[in-house]
Amino acid sequence: MEITGGGRLEVRITSADVGKRVSVRYVTDSAEEGGKFTDAVGVLTSWESGVLLITRKSGESVRIAESSLVAGKVVPAAPARRRGPSATFAELARATARAWRPVESEPLGEWTLRASDGFTRRANSVLALGDPGLPVAEALAHARAWYAARKLPAYVQAATGAEGTQELLCAALDRHGWRREVSAEVRIGALAPIGDLDADVSAVRLSRTIDEAWLRRYQRFEEASPAVRSVLASGPSVWFASVAGTEGVPAAIGRCVVDGRWAGFMAVEVDPGRRRRGLATSVMTALARQALDEGASAAWLQVESDNDAARALYDGMGFAPHHHYHHYRWVEA
Repeated sequence: MEITGGGRLEVRITSADVGKRVSVRYVTDSAEEGGKFTDAVGVLTSWESGVLLITRKSGESVRIAESSLVAGKVVPAAPARRRGPSATFAELARATARAWRPVESEPLGEWTLRASDGFTRRANSVLALGDPGLPVAEALAHARAWYAARKLPAYVQAATGAEGTQELLCAALDRHGWRREVSAEVRIGALAPIGDLDADVSAVRLSRTIDEAWLRRYQRFEEASPAVRSVLASGPSVWFASVAGTEGVPAAIGRCVVDGRWAGFMAVEVDPGRRRRGLATSVMTALARQALDEGASAAWLQVESDNDAARALYDGMGFAPHHHYHHYRWVEA
């Protein structure tokens, strides 16, 4: 916090700082009644009618009355963790999108409208990178109509928590009646350490194509429509991994998309009765070695914020959070 020469805290932000990363201290209750000081760090996404809105890196928004401010200042973007590769948000967002391509897409300026018969939010949401070429309210109205014509709910994918992410868009979505429905972390790490893990890969089978056995282990098997197969098979260089199980259902599966320097890991799933036996590690190690052979050097994956078991596994492999992404759904008034 800013402290003057006399030792006083000072508010050094104004409404002109909307869009910048700030750190503020404010009183949560009446100061006369012994209210407590609370700190908030994030992007200042609005300052209107005496209320500040600060969006934290997790996507959570904090509303703060201007009258409760005790101190505030603009702060630099959070330093990127450098345990692994460096990556800009835009580069990573485009790589993750190429690994999960929709059945149908249409440009809206620099945005992309995506639809895949309802299979996953990622393949049925607006990828809102860049300028839509319209005022945001008009672009969102166009998106709602586009999805309604396909009898699909309208979603927008937006990100927070890294330099160049979309906190202002998230705040605009909230103002226009869209509600955050699910959030996930995008994590990155070096690829070679995963390929070097001491894992038994002898039982891991790699294939370029999806077979019925792989789909029976996949958690969305009941949705295995042509759209599902199309999305899963999409990407620059796609590999499917499986470990034999019983009754024609693999004990473990995984999917990897190799795209230049990036290897993206998805759909890593293990039979609940055979977890904690290293099968997920074996699948990822086998896929990593294949990706290394194709020249990749960096890895990414996505994990929902409440999946503690997966997050612990990926921590041990050296993956670190890069940013969060969120799906906002249009909610009828």
